[in-house]
Amino acid sequence: MKPPVLCCRHVTKRYGKFTALKDLSLEVYEGEIFALLGPNGAGKSTLIHCITGLAKQTQGSIEVLGFDTVNDFRTTRRLVGLVPQEIGYDPFFTPLESLMIQMGLMGVEPNRSRAESLLETFALSDKRDAYTRTLSGGMKRRLLVAKALVHDPRLLFLDEPTSGVDVELRRELWQEVEDLRAAGTTIVLTTHYIEEAEKLADRIGILHKGELLLVESRESLLERHAGRSLEEIYLELIRKADGRHAA
Repeated sequence: MKPPVLCCRHVTKRYGKFTALKDLSLEVYEGEIFALLGPNGAGKSTLIHCITGLAKQTQGSIEVLGFDTVNDFRTTRRLVGLVPQEIGYDPFFTPLESLMIQMGLMGVEPNRSRAESLLETFALSDKRDAYTRTLSGGMKRRLLVAKALVHDPRLLFLDEPTSGVDVELRRELWQEVEDLRAAGTTIVLTTHYIEEAEKLADRIGILHKGELLLVESRESLLERHAGRSLEEIYLELIRKADGRHAA
């Protein structure tokens, strides 16, 4: 087993009387794709926000490559990339300008060659000088991934990266995720497309009401439930956690 890139120890996050994460402990290892599954409101985005500095945990500690996300915020933020679920963009900048500006925001020297390379990787070169508002939804999502990579993060979070995209683009994004892992990037993927996790993930975690129900390798999980799909396994665990009988 390679060393952990991410280490969460007894992480709890409360918003007033509501507890979004409950005593959560998790390690993600170098070079793996880790799929974090769970229904809406399970705490997936809250966990990502705590790791990336968008929120601060109420209790517990989080480390990225041995650096504490609270005490060493500037260091950990530069080690992490985030592709959010929502498509956000500035309509008056071009993709090339967006990447150059993002480099400055992430504390690295703007580098046109690096920006051009990312545009080529994500099939956006012919749109480098178009206003971002004119791009299709799929192109905007690819630009979000490119922006998250401008500072060469060691750990990349993909929060519902293929939400709302067509089948062809989803397959293209899957290939890009696998290429990123092959290049040495550790990836945490949240998705409601169970097929996506079954296709890409080395290990799978299932989060429900702020608690981890399971963390296991994909191969071990499917072997242990021989003949059943990951979707069937997932639904059974969620229903049991809710006190419902499996359908």
